[in-house]
Amino acid sequence: MGHEHGGMSGMTLPDLPPTAGRLLALYPGAASPVAWVAVGLAVLYLAGLVRLHRRGIGWPVLRTVSFLAGCASVFYVGASGLQTYGMALFSVHMVQHMVLTMMSPLALLIGAPVTLALRALSTSRGPAGAPRRLVLWGLHSRLGQVVANPAFTVPLFIASLYGVYFTPIFDDLMRTAPGHALMLLHFLVTGLLFFGPILAVDPWPRRSGHAARMFELMLPAPFHAFFGVIVMMSSHLLVTSFVATPTSWGIDPLSDQSAAGGIAWAFGELPTVLVLTVVFFQWSRSEERANRAAERARDRAIARGESGEDPALTAYNEHLRKLAAQNP
Repeated sequence: MGHEHGGMSGMTLPDLPPTAGRLLALYPGAASPVAWVAVGLAVLYLAGLVRLHRRGIGWPVLRTVSFLAGCASVFYVGASGLQTYGMALFSVHMVQHMVLTMMSPLALLIGAPVTLALRALSTSRGPAGAPRRLVLWGLHSRLGQVVANPAFTVPLFIASLYGVYFTPIFDDLMRTAPGHALMLLHFLVTGLLFFGPILAVDPWPRRSGHAARMFELMLPAPFHAFFGVIVMMSSHLLVTSFVATPTSWGIDPLSDQSAAGGIAWAFGELPTVLVLTVVFFQWSRSEERANRAAERARDRAIARGESGEDPALTAYNEHLRKLAAQNP
């Protein structure tokens, strides 16, 4: 691929227009730092698996596959044609944003990396146990409580759309390669913080009931859809970073912006439905476990010659009998 055009970030842009093959091709030499963050996460996860294996502790294969798939998606977004053309086309950049915020975090979180870390890291009271103590501190700290609270995660999720694209922040970050990398990392972290307490696969600083988690999931959905509609229907360019699209590509920036809005609008549907389904089935399984536990308790009570009634109901009836005795 030849390179003739300079981008806002100082990166050179390919003179050939984007095609499916060029967008999907890998270009590790031009990879964003976020791609190498994904490689580091995969290495740490695999190291944890090795430690568990040496101790004879099993770990679900599906969790491993999910986490590594999440790492692969982050790497691909930052090291393929999506990264190269995402510096010049709003639509391609929006694909990066949506994958990093809505798709990659789900795969990473289902991999239960915090649980793996707590099982794999040393429990020693000395320096060797410091990493595990640090993880536990983060889970129980006041800072952890704050960043896991929906009063923080939901506004952050919404601000990642309206606050980034409808203010000068986006163009300021796009002027430099580090700024662009910081923005991509922000998208990923935002998705992790938002979906983490909702999926609740790992231990989390704050744990809500299933109904509350489903409500938290649905809160930003209208804002997400409305953002996509605004971008899609806008009659003027919202950002200046994508104005200087190479003329050899034959792409109208306003039409490309409209496509970006459509991508943002469409991308929010599938992940939301997927997570909603997961939380609903978690809720159903927890109810089934609670019912089975209650049945086992009643069976044990009957085996001991007791009534087998609900202990709470028995205590309440006893309370009523005492009241009746005191007030004949």
